Formats: sequence, structure tokens, C-alpha cells
Amino acid sequence: MKNNFLSTTPLFRGITEAEIEKILPCLLAKDKTYKKDEYIYRTGDQIHSIGILLSGKISIENDDLWGNKIILNMISPGNVFAETYACIPGEQLMTNIVAIENSQILYLDMVHLLSTCGKSCDYHNKLIRNLLTISAQKNLNLSRRSLHTAAKTIRARLLSYLSYEAKKQGCYEFDIPFNRQQLADYLNLDRSALSNELSKMAKDGILTTHQNHFILSQNIIEDYE
Repeated sequence: MKNNFLSTTPLFRGITEAEIEKILPCLLAKDKTYKKDEYIYRTGDQIHSIGILLSGKISIENDDLWGNKIILNMISPGNVFAETYACIPGEQLMTNIVAIENSQILYLDMVHLLSTCGKSCDYHNKLIRNLLTISAQKNLNLSRRSLHTAAKTIRARLLSYLSYEAKKQGCYEFDIPFNRQQLADYLNLDRSALSNELSKMAKDGILTTHQNHFILSQNIIEDYE
């Protein structure tokens, strides 16, 4: 069942279940489970393995000296994390990685992943190419978050993010992957200020919302195209 799931993930795209069965021992694969709110890694840790989330959900977070939390990314099943640090021996992690649901993670040793054996298996080369694609996509995601948080006002940040989600999902009515606190952390905003601004935007006819469900005015989307 695990190999069947892995064959559908971005890291193992184009690699069959039989090939996955052969390559996992070469990558020193091992899995581990975590309870909700348990830390997977803490700031300052050194990482040697790439992680693939098999089930649950995890958060990449940064806490400043005063305890303010910023969510940098949310990882859902099938996606990888910590690959950048695993590629750089001795580099200390700058964030915390936390299970926000009960989660199961598969770890793959990065040195073995990047070093093909004498057989130069084609599926191992595919794995490396897939990892490069994933890393490039994550760089784009970080750049996108920077664009959303560059605006000075709360409303502008919300419109930047919500209009992006609407266009990505191809509909004015959509769900976002964050609750209110997570959305505030992602946009680097105070939760109360964010909630107040959403109420004002609803009164202004810009949107309607319930929990993580949003409906945006069509005119607002057109303004951001």
C-alpha cells in the first residue's frame, strides 16, 4: 500500500511500484509516526534525510524572540520537506517543523538519494530529476508568499492572496488550506486585525466567507488580473 501511494507522489513520479520496492532499501528508507502538535524538527537541528509525508499534515513555522509565529508552509500528504537542509551537510535548520495532525513520515537518506549506484538505474535518475523540479517549485511558492506579504495594508494582503487562490482554482467560490490563525500567520498579520478586516470586506460587498470558504466579487478578481 505504501509503494502504491508513493508512486502517485511528485518525488516518485514516473517510477513504478516495483522500482520503488527496489530503490527504498538503497535510500535507507524508514518511517516514523508523530502525534498532533509534536515537533518533528526544531530550529538549529541538522538534517540528513528528506521527509515525505505519508499521512496527516505538518507545518513549517518560524518563531521570533517574542514568540510570534509565522507559518512559512503547510505540507500535505505526498509532499516532501527539509530537502534543502538535507542537501547541505552541517547547515542548521532555521525553522520548526511541527505535526498539526497525527502524521506518518517516510525518511530517505539524502546522500544515498543523490549518489547513484554503479548500475545507474534509470528510475534513480528520475528520482533526482523529480527532486530538482520540486525544489524549483518551492522556490516559486516562497516568492509568491513574499508578493502576498509585500503589501502594506491588511486588505491588500488578503486580496493578493485570495485573488491568487480564486484564479488558481478557476472559481470565485473556493476553499483555502488555512484556518483563521494559520492565514494570519501566513500573511504575517495579527489574527484579530485580520478577522476585523474580513468583516469590513464583507460589509463592503467584496467577499463572503465562512471558516475557510470564500466567495469573491467578480469585479475584485478582474482588478487583480
